[in-house]
Amino acid sequence: MSDGGQDRNVARLLRQQAALAAFGSYAFREPILANILAEAARVCAEGLGVPFCKICRYRGTENDLLIDAGFGWQPGIVGLVVSEANESSPQGRAYVTGQPVIIPNLHGMNDVRLPDFYRQHGIVSTIDVIIKGMDGDPYGVLEIDSPALHTYDQHDVDFLTGFANVLAEAVATVRRNETLHQTIAKMEALVLEKDKLLAERAMLAQELQHRVRNNLQLVHSMLTSHLRYESGAEEKASAKAIIRRVMTLAEVYEQLLGTGLGRSINLGTYVSALCQSLTVPPRGAETEIGLTCSVEELLVDLDTVTALGMVVAEVVSNSYEHAFPAGVGNIDVALRRSAAGDEAILTVKDDGAGFVEQPGSKRHGVGLIRRLMQQVHGTAELISQGGTRWTFRFPVTAEVAQ
Repeated sequence: MSDGGQDRNVARLLRQQAALAAFGSYAFREPILANILAEAARVCAEGLGVPFCKICRYRGTENDLLIDAGFGWQPGIVGLVVSEANESSPQGRAYVTGQPVIIPNLHGMNDVRLPDFYRQHGIVSTIDVIIKGMDGDPYGVLEIDSPALHTYDQHDVDFLTGFANVLAEAVATVRRNETLHQTIAKMEALVLEKDKLLAERAMLAQELQHRVRNNLQLVHSMLTSHLRYESGAEEKASAKAIIRRVMTLAEVYEQLLGTGLGRSINLGTYVSALCQSLTVPPRGAETEIGLTCSVEELLVDLDTVTALGMVVAEVVSNSYEHAFPAGVGNIDVALRRSAAGDEAILTVKDDGAGFVEQPGSKRHGVGLIRRLMQQVHGTAELISQGGTRWTFRFPVTAEVAQ
């Protein structure tokens, strides 16, 4: 190759790299998926010097590929035209095999069926690559099209594949953000529902309303802050954990309202009722995990029962989630007053795989558990030997006024 040809190749590669970097920066700032897809189609076509590009989204129910976005096409194509998700079309072949499909000349391909718009636009050559992120099902296929015979080299395929990977992560980020927004909306609806219920109660119910609002606002803030994080596997796992805690918090208050309201609440009755609601694993999986609950009657104030309810739900949920890889085991919850009578002892233990707390770690809700115990001036002790055993101690008075 002449020096001039090499210079042109280098210039083309630099343009493609710059286009990929610019698109990545744009995609992770833009919250609207349709705008991201449209920009991707434009940048991809220009980066490879072709007049047409389209992004096809896989639809599981129909088992087809719908053109979700495009560049250069006449009206009536984007959002309307579909291809079968099988090897009868270039995009279907790329989706099924997961490999790039390069067709320099469609006229010589007798084993593909193409929609009429290929002929209407004079399409001769195509490249298709799958849009698939780090996990989950592929989004669909990215395709460039040209009305002229085109000889594509490995650099072109690499650019298109890299572009599809960036696009896949951008799509995943938008979807995660949408899930978080939906969760926030549900939480706001829950707050409104609680407000309606609590407005019908007396002064004590108004006091509970204040506490509910404060705790749910804390979770709301946690979810909102996650919307600003960059995408990645760790963020996804963190978001799932937070969403689980949101659901746990809602369940805690549901149980709390069902125990009867007074200046004091029977913590034993409340913990027993909460354990009943937690006997089904959070993920709904079929398991042979037993949950037993042994409690004494113990009157505590509203703040204490709220904090300890969240502690029990968090620890039991973590045991269901992490302690039993084979889906078999036992969890025991016990509550008793100390011999001196000025302290209560709550234990949650399992005979599972065990858990070693890392210094400074906040995984598995350890940080949340310890903060909740601090709120009630209590302590938390973790022992992982032949399973996991949490021991929580907190002060109690001889009697709390009704």
